[in-house]
Amino acid sequence: MYFTRRFYLLATAIVLTITTGYWLHPLFVIGRWAWWLLVVAVIADLALLYIKKGISGQRTCSDRFSNGDANTVQLHVNNDYSWPISLEVIDEIPFVFQRRDVCFKADVAAHNVATIDYQLIPTKRGTYSFGRIRVFAMTPMGLVQRRFTCGESKDVKVYPGYLMLRQYELLAMSNNLHEMGLKRIRRIGHNTDFEQIKDYVAGDDYRTINWRATARRSLSGLRLMVNQYQEERSQPMFSVIDKGRMMQQAFEGMTLLDYAVNAALVLSYVAVRKGDHAGLATFSDKFETFVSASNQPGHMRHLQEALYAEQTQFAESDFSALLTGFSHRVSRRSFVVLYTSFTGMTSLNRQLPYLRQLALRHRLLVVFFEDEEQRAFIGTSSVSTEDYYQHVIAEKFAYEQRLIVQTLRQYGIHSLLSTPRQLSVDVINKYLEIKHTL
Repeated sequence: MYFTRRFYLLATAIVLTITTGYWLHPLFVIGRWAWWLLVVAVIADLALLYIKKGISGQRTCSDRFSNGDANTVQLHVNNDYSWPISLEVIDEIPFVFQRRDVCFKADVAAHNVATIDYQLIPTKRGTYSFGRIRVFAMTPMGLVQRRFTCGESKDVKVYPGYLMLRQYELLAMSNNLHEMGLKRIRRIGHNTDFEQIKDYVAGDDYRTINWRATARRSLSGLRLMVNQYQEERSQPMFSVIDKGRMMQQAFEGMTLLDYAVNAALVLSYVAVRKGDHAGLATFSDKFETFVSASNQPGHMRHLQEALYAEQTQFAESDFSALLTGFSHRVSRRSFVVLYTSFTGMTSLNRQLPYLRQLALRHRLLVVFFEDEEQRAFIGTSSVSTEDYYQHVIAEKFAYEQRLIVQTLRQYGIHSLLSTPRQLSVDVINKYLEIKHTL
């Protein structure tokens, strides 16, 4: 039981009235009567609240949260009293969110249900624990509150961002990926695999006529035969994620590793929907996780479980271990998307020999990150000597990143410099561009 603010205000007013009554006797009498009326009202209020257990509630949310996305949580609070109730509802959310605004107020009619929606945006993968739901109820008199403990504790797992997968799937199936900001790719030439020989029908391309098959069938009458092709759909695609210390850098609460994990999951999903085989590899100071490329049912769940457990290592990334481990496990030429972080030409030059060897065996796309805050700072004007020095340093870093792109291009290595916010869309754009020019 808790006294409300209204009770304390009334009690304070009565005490002041009684105190004033020592000089004005009528106020003393009024104050005493008011005090007894307040006592009776409190007892009546308590009787209404404690006559039965009139409040129950439960929490509804997914067993899995999507990292970096808004995940909806619903609270359902039932009023079993025969009179309206005013509620304060506090949900014990995981402490990692550090939120103080999960106290909700609601007025619920008799025998009715209040539904409260709010959203949580996790920025780190792992297991998050919800506590109980605390409900403070009071009658229309509003003098006391009764606390109810509702719902059950619950653990939810935060997986790599998957809420956008359904939308990407529908757009990929309808060839409308440009609606997500993805570019239309113009095909040049033929990128097809032979499927079968069939009879010619009006509208078939004359260039696909199979004259040998036509000659064999000519004994029974002239019937043209044509080759039928289908779009090439069996390319292995591997997302390779660097888990070294440079991927620990954070942007808007999420590490670069988490952005890379989310982008890898979305890219794998689109690749599978486009008919390719998606795989996964991770490394830091040694070659670690490896998932073979596949497009079988349930494979996306396998990739999601593998990505869920990935954490940043604080060791220096060893690209020689990546080259050795990946070459040992993958013999077929594949499309490899490498997520890493290069801060300058010095860090690139250390790893360039290994990237060149990897590019000789596979079609390699190196994805690294552009500092969005640095880019915004470069766009500001300088007003002091210190600002000029800071701008020079920032522009030097930006120049080196552009130089990295040019250097990789010289060695036939595809590259993508992207901001964390645009990473998923930019990677899919590049994947579609490269896929359609193979």
